[in-house]
Amino acid sequence: MLDALATVKTPMLFRKLYSDCIWSIPVKEQTIFLTFDDGPQPGVTDFVLDVLKQHNAKATFFCIGENVKNNLALFQRLSDEGHAVGNHTFNHLNGWKADNKQYYENIELCNRQLDAYATTYKGKKIFRPPYGKLYPTQYGYLKEKYSVVMWDVLSFDFDLNVDKEEVLENILNNTRSGSVVVMHDSIKAAAKVKYVLPLLLRHFSDKGYKFAAIC
Repeated sequence: MLDALATVKTPMLFRKLYSDCIWSIPVKEQTIFLTFDDGPQPGVTDFVLDVLKQHNAKATFFCIGENVKNNLALFQRLSDEGHAVGNHTFNHLNGWKADNKQYYENIELCNRQLDAYATTYKGKKIFRPPYGKLYPTQYGYLKEKYSVVMWDVLSFDFDLNVDKEEVLENILNNTRSGSVVVMHDSIKAAAKVKYVLPLLLRHFSDKGYKFAAIC
């Protein structure tokens, strides 16, 4: 499985089609951009925040609007602690399975939640499509309103066929300075995140890397 993970690459055609997306970020210093999708989720997001704080690390949370609505105190904590906040739709909609009107309305519904409660959701706003899936027409519409953030390292913490050691090794082997790494603060990924996150933070911190939010 590790060999398979190491060879997973985003097709160049896909990158060219969505060339204005953020895939990685040019940096002068050794910097990694950790991102967490699908929260906030009690029992997971609070753990992530505690560990990030221990390492003086900042991250970016692509939040589901419904989870924000149901967990306002937790959401406000991550915002107040200086982490960046991004839109991940209100109901985790797959752009390939939703008509455009439904998709845009769902994104705007999430946008209103973030606008109302996040201290760090200001200026140029960021969006990540659930599953990384959206049509070119959707992308054309959204890029006028958001910086669309993809990734260059997918952790596979969500995959039930990948164990926690493989997730860690995948991240350590493929992350470079400027990498945008996707993890998930969700119930499904919780056990792997709780194992992997402290180890990867320690590993890269010992090598002189810092962890920054996308802003």
